[in-house]
Parts: sequence; C-alpha cells; structure tokens
Amino acid sequence: MDLYWKAALQGIVQGVTEFLPVSSTGHLILVGKFMDFGGGSFTNLFNVVIQFASILAVVLYFHKTLIPAAMLKDAEIRMNTFRIWLKIIAGVMPILVIGFLSADLVEKMQDSPLVVAIALLIGGILLLKVEEWCRREKTVDNFQDLSYKTAVGIGLIQCLAMIPGTSRSASTIIGALALGASRPLAAEFSFLLAIPTMAAASGYSLLKHGSEITTQQAIALSIGFVFSFLVSWGVIAWLMNFIRTRDFKVFGWYRIALGIVVLGYIFFLHQ
Repeated sequence: MDLYWKAALQGIVQGVTEFLPVSSTGHLILVGKFMDFGGGSFTNLFNVVIQFASILAVVLYFHKTLIPAAMLKDAEIRMNTFRIWLKIIAGVMPILVIGFLSADLVEKMQDSPLVVAIALLIGGILLLKVEEWCRREKTVDNFQDLSYKTAVGIGLIQCLAMIPGTSRSASTIIGALALGASRPLAAEFSFLLAIPTMAAASGYSLLKHGSEITTQQAIALSIGFVFSFLVSWGVIAWLMNFIRTRDFKVFGWYRIALGIVVLGYIFFLHQ
C-alpha cells in the first residue's frame, strides 16, 4: 500500500509539471528521492510511462486540431491538418534519432539531483530572458505559417530535454520563441510535439523493462498513470488560458529558486 500512495503522488506531480516549463522528470526525481520511491529500472520505467498519460490528455484536449470533424468533408481543412501532422513528425525526428543513440547515457543521468539542479537554473535564466532577446515586430502565430525548417529546429532544441531537469516543455517553448513563434503557438506546438516523443520513449522503456516488473509494481504504475492523466488535462486548459495574457517569467523564477534549494541541500545538508 505504501507504494500505491507514492505512485498516486508521483502521478499528481507529473500531471502538474509535464506541461509547465519546470521539468516533470526533474520533479519526479527530486520528489522520488525525498519520499524514497525507490530506484532502478522500475522507477525509470514508471517516470517515463506516466508521462505518456499526460500525452493522452494532450490528444483529448487538442483533438479538434489533430482530427477536426470537418476534415472529412472539407479538402482545405484536411490538407491543413495533414500539414500539422507532417510538421509534428518533422519536429520529432531529431529526438527519435539522438534519443535512440544516447538512451543508455540519458538513463544513467536519471538518478542525479545535481544534474537536475544545474539544468533548472540554466533553464530558469533562459525563460526570464528569452522573450526579451527574441522580440520581433511580427511573430509566427499559426501552424500554416510555421515552416518545416523551423519545426525541425525546434525539434533539435527539444533534444536538450534528455538532460534531467531541462524540461521538454521549456526547451521546445524556448526554441520556438527563439525561432520566431508567438507564445501561444510555442506552447501548443510543444504540447503536440510531446505526443510522438513520449509515445516513443514509453514504448522503448516498456520493451526494455516491462517484463521485469511485479504485479504490485504494475498496479502502482496504473495508479500513477490515471492520476497523471486526470491532472494533466486540467493543467493544459489552465496553462493555455494563462499564456494568452502572461509570459513565462514566473516559471523561470520558480526554476531558479528550486535549483538553488536543491544545490543547497546537496552541498550543505546532504553530507
């Protein structure tokens, strides 16, 4: 039972942090260490698979963008929808290739709070400055004007998220803003890009570690999955409304504060 409530808490943590540019993986690692969730292959599998639950919430929330009902009857809408899919595929190709080649190295970094703290600090500083550095008279604010070259560029920057604490959302949002996207488009493309990215990561982790888990661990994984899905759905709706009128600086300050706290714990308290 102890494992079950910890799995539920981790599911909530995942749901809250997946789409905020604060690093869900970093939070899962830190909270897992704090409450002694365990380590090893099951924890790595758990942390990846419950992220896929968040991705299902994305599919549900953006179903009108991904599969609009009118695409069956309207050729123009159908073509625009196919272009969105192709841009998502273009954007995900870099991390599929680089992620496959560096999977073992990434897994080894999953247990390092120091790596998380440093990544939180760097990402926080970038979030504070990115919109100031990237101000333009005209930004790209819809998928039709987003080029395939830009989609691939955002995908390349997304690869930084393989470092725990960097945040997939933060890297893609920062990358999209730097390459000319508006704040709402940057967030939406980040969410949609997560679908194939996390589907691939979850599938790889299940193939590698799925046969090793016990019945109790499978139940815990299911509990975490459900909590992650439900909380993620609410957070997506909140964030899309939030960014229409506000920037990402509050998340930058949060990352910096958390990074300092973690560094303080590592160097002064955890002796």
